[in-house]
Amino acid sequence: MAIDYKKELEGIARNMIFVHDPDLLIKMIVRMMVDKARIAHASFFLHNKEKQGYLLTVTQGSLHKKIPLDLVCIDKDDVLIRFFKDHKSNFIFGREALLFSEAKSALKTNKIKSKTKQQLTQVLYQMELLETVACIPSYFRDELLGLLLLGKKDNEKKFVDEELDFFVALNSSVAMAIRNAQLFKELELELDRKHQLFTRTTVALAAAIEAKDHYTHGHTSRVTNLSMEIAQRMGEKSRKNFDSKFLEDLHISSLLHDIGKIGIPEHILNKRGSLTVGEHNRIKDHPMIGVNILKSIKELEGAVSGVRYHHERFDGKGYPEGLKGDQIPLIASVITVADSFDAMNSDRPYRTALDKAAAINEIRSLSGKQFSPVVADTFLELCREGKI
Repeated sequence: MAIDYKKELEGIARNMIFVHDPDLLIKMIVRMMVDKARIAHASFFLHNKEKQGYLLTVTQGSLHKKIPLDLVCIDKDDVLIRFFKDHKSNFIFGREALLFSEAKSALKTNKIKSKTKQQLTQVLYQMELLETVACIPSYFRDELLGLLLLGKKDNEKKFVDEELDFFVALNSSVAMAIRNAQLFKELELELDRKHQLFTRTTVALAAAIEAKDHYTHGHTSRVTNLSMEIAQRMGEKSRKNFDSKFLEDLHISSLLHDIGKIGIPEHILNKRGSLTVGEHNRIKDHPMIGVNILKSIKELEGAVSGVRYHHERFDGKGYPEGLKGDQIPLIASVITVADSFDAMNSDRPYRTALDKAAAINEIRSLSGKQFSPVVADTFLELCREGKI
């Protein structure tokens, strides 16, 4: 059955834009070439900056078991690479492809300069070693991005112009798609690096809070871990896991829930004994101080509500805004339970810690008053299971 190469090219080009992994893209194209054109084998060497050469990325067909992937690398100064960089092979075929049979015939003529003839002889020797009858380069602008090597057709017939034109056109599209996929991957890596930097900065900010408030050492990490445990269990119970954005916001918000304490004088934070009304009011300023510190950071928009509202109460008697019931964002309700339990279970300047059982009973008795019943019930369930 004849192949409609134009239709195949259009279909492949449409699908290529959805593939953002360079290796997967190349594998898809090479497999298609072997299957559709019935070629004994096909291999693709992709430029690798680290190795300063062209690494065998994909191989399909009869050579698949003979050539180990990621171990075969053609040096950037190899004669095969230099040939396509220097000539683009147009001087032989008028197309960006090199056929072993036609090149061998061309060597017998006087149309090729002796220096080029010597180079081409070495190229054909390499092609013979790799059982290759056609080499098709992938150019992105003037850069040689990769090299496609094709073995014989299963029926031993020569490639016709229609097939070669298809391979060249496809390889041209592949070069653009590979470069796009590489740029996408580079962007992902850059975003990941920025995310890691952002996370480390968040942790450093949390450490700065604890360095100022000597009596809350370890409090931030414990609240964060407990908040994440509660959220994950709530997701399981509702059979609808929270999306990654909510969990990330919760993680950051719980790390930074007390960042506003940076703006509270240390003599108040570390005071032994009861606070005056004025000192207590200063402490109550810390959620809004935290909001003012973080509000200019666009990436923290989703996390700020946990910082702002983690001292609100379910009965509306909390601060800073006196929100009630479902008016309180879930992210804040989760942190409230985790924060309160750890505060009760830790020594403070003005009192010694409650034992664990007493702290758990406090959460139980204040469910529906200070704490969201849904969050409190989840916390108590984790306690019964020994997870807390």
